[in-house]
Amino acid sequence: MSKDYTDLEVWKKSRELVNLVYSVSKAFPKEELFGLTSQVRRSAVSIPSNIAEGSGRYSRKET
Repeated sequence: MSKDYTDLEVWKKSRELVNLVYSVSKAFPKEELFGLTSQVRRSAVSIPSNIAEGSGRYSRKET
């Protein structure tokens, strides 16, 4: 029984976090656009990305 990562509650919550981070970071100072803002956004996006990548690793060819 294989479950798609998009069905996982943790992936859904991480997508909500990404949306929240993007909303909040809009209020960051413009001079931080390529510094703090970019770093915070990338770190948030990495969470659902890592979940998706990790779910693809459990296949027969890797066991």
